[in-house]
Amino acid sequence: MTANLYQPGNAEIVDIIDESPTIKSFVIVPDEPFRFDTGQFVELTLPGEGEAPFTPSSSPTVVEQMEITIMKAGRVTTLLHECRKGQSVGIRGPYGSGYPVDGFAGKHVYIIGGGVGLAPIRSLFLTLVDRIEDFKSVVCRFGARTPEDFIYKDTLFGAWQKLKGVEIKLTVDKANGDWDGHVGVVTKILSRKDVDIDNAVAIVCGPPIMMKYVTISLLDFGFDPGKIYLSMEKNMSCGVGKCGHCMLGKYYVCKDGPVFTFDQVSKYPNIWE
Repeated sequence: MTANLYQPGNAEIVDIIDESPTIKSFVIVPDEPFRFDTGQFVELTLPGEGEAPFTPSSSPTVVEQMEITIMKAGRVTTLLHECRKGQSVGIRGPYGSGYPVDGFAGKHVYIIGGGVGLAPIRSLFLTLVDRIEDFKSVVCRFGARTPEDFIYKDTLFGAWQKLKGVEIKLTVDKANGDWDGHVGVVTKILSRKDVDIDNAVAIVCGPPIMMKYVTISLLDFGFDPGKIYLSMEKNMSCGVGKCGHCMLGKYYVCKDGPVFTFDQVSKYPNIWE
């Protein structure tokens, strides 16, 4: 954690990984060890240009460096995508609340993600794998527009598929090349038989429209709204509840989230917009 939550600490980009045509992962080394809980977010600053909030995609057990996966979607993210190794950046935080991982112990953990939503999911996934014996199972259903749009390809198609206690299925909206897997939106590979719903929690992260229909499916399966965890990161800006951009009903997403249960937010209109 930075000593002053309003003042970025110094850090350096030491590696950049091309994940997809529009997404890169940045390996960042801060001047001081940086601790966070999985699901929390940080503000990444490009000196003289601006800052934006991102959820780290690395394991919180690694404090000497951090990985942040960023989609090119606006001015600051475009400038970050133009950075090279050695670029100085600022980092402040962590902010918000993360996933209550201790509360998942003894349960099946059902993770559904899409697109760049796999970035915060990766941090959670690595956290779960570090203590896999604590959980009944970790069942993942991930989707992307095309095979090229999947991020973390090396591990997603490789080592993660072989982990004991983990089961992963993938789907794409549109197949091309050598893809021989499932084709269709991610809800098409969900089943109430994937986990024991009475002893499970669900984690959903991805584009709002995907999160909406996944949540509807989970409720249809019989999931308790209090056991569906949503990463509601849209519209965050300042990170400390001052600008008001991220208000969701009575909540400031940046202070009270970004992780919420569906039970917490379901009564508010337009939560998926």
